[in-house]
Amino acid sequence: GTMLAKFSNAGQGCTAANRIMVHKSIYAEFLEKLSAKVAKLRIGNGLDRDVSIGPLVNHKAFEKVTSIVNSTLAASSNNVELISFDKYNSEGRPFYRPSILSCQENNHLPVFHEEIFGPVAAMYSFETEAEAVDMANSTRYGLQAYVFTQDLSQSWRVSENLECGMVAVNEGAPRSANNPHGGWKESGIGREAGHLGIDEFTEDKVICFGL
Repeated sequence: GTMLAKFSNAGQGCTAANRIMVHKSIYAEFLEKLSAKVAKLRIGNGLDRDVSIGPLVNHKAFEKVTSIVNSTLAASSNNVELISFDKYNSEGRPFYRPSILSCQENNHLPVFHEEIFGPVAAMYSFETEAEAVDMANSTRYGLQAYVFTQDLSQSWRVSENLECGMVAVNEGAPRSANNPHGGWKESGIGREAGHLGIDEFTEDKVICFGL
């Protein structure tokens, strides 16, 4: 689920996960397993069957991702680690190596507040559900969130408290023409697709009768 949510389209999708929050008790184990998965990703021509990460849209996008990562590493005092994989020779092309930024409890860093739009998974730790929700809502954006849990009550509770237009529960690729697509805050106004999307093509009319 996390791999789909983060690394589809080289992390350039508008619904790509920008901040991955993992409970402190399983953080190290999760990082190890995610690293093993990311290490298998291969950069190159997207038409090749064994390639899973293509280029960024242009060199400006590559520079943006590089800047966010470098500024995060420069601003961190401790416990922040960049783990990169696949030493691909890009030859001046905008390929960014799939990477993990292990930020642990450091949620004040530049990467925490930006939309990365690249194959960089920024990981953070939390101890309580309330802390995780607060961290997730501490952004000016609010398009897509992902919740992974075995507790059904928790999935409803967290989903309702997240300040975003769409929430996927135990699903990394929640794409369907039936689902209204749209966000809260600076992630847009209105909806596309689904029955709510039809509203964009209609006009409301009020008719008042004097009785």
